[in-house]
Amino acid sequence: MRNMICNEKTSFLRRNISVLLAAYRDDRYIAEQIASILPQLHDCDELLVSDDSPEGDLAIKQAVLRFEDPRMQYLRGPGLGTIKNVEFLLGRAGGDILVLCDQDDVWLPEKLARVRAHLPSHEPAVLLHDAKLTDAQLNITCESLFEQRNVSPSKGGGFWRNLIKNGFTGCCMALTKELLPYVLPFPAGIPMHDQWIGLRATRHGKVVLLKEPLILHRRHPAAQTGQAATSLWQKVRWRVRLIGALIRVR
Repeated sequence: MRNMICNEKTSFLRRNISVLLAAYRDDRYIAEQIASILPQLHDCDELLVSDDSPEGDLAIKQAVLRFEDPRMQYLRGPGLGTIKNVEFLLGRAGGDILVLCDQDDVWLPEKLARVRAHLPSHEPAVLLHDAKLTDAQLNITCESLFEQRNVSPSKGGGFWRNLIKNGFTGCCMALTKELLPYVLPFPAGIPMHDQWIGLRATRHGKVVLLKEPLILHRRHPAAQTGQAATSLWQKVRWRVRLIGALIRVR
């Protein structure tokens, strides 16, 4: 964890940000993503890139290190899949605000400013913002992820609604450090980290829905999450595991 002390006035009373990028193998788009993030960081912020590729991926490491930015760190992930890699990053973040990040998206220039402005201070909370969906070449295929997934301010923060049909998307999420005691460690067997974080926020904090698209969410065949179809039986098994985990942690 790097030293997060900062004296600049624009740090919003030292609400430092940790951007958490969980990477795995495919390096085609990661440099473009990093280039969209770095101009939005303050001097006291950090970008942690955890490479979960087996034995590490030299191309990903080179893509990170060539930026030569002291606010960015390349880390070797635990090698246990996406969920454990995100858990690993959350445990090493030094910021007051923790922003989840996919390696193949592109952030719009105002993303972090909007997150800072709307995420509550000093209380457990999650912010979920909208996204524009694109193909691999960043051609827009859908103007609103919220509309596609039927997420709205009146519906998006509900516990039961999101237990049955998850409305939380990791690459569109930020959380306060005060939520971490309710989130970590991730229970074994949960289907995805974003649903777990969102459900814990609905029970122990606040959910802020921002109906603004703040990223270009690239969808392509090699993406690690959000692509594979699941059977009804698999969905039922995942919900049973989630309910069990939620009962155990209270």
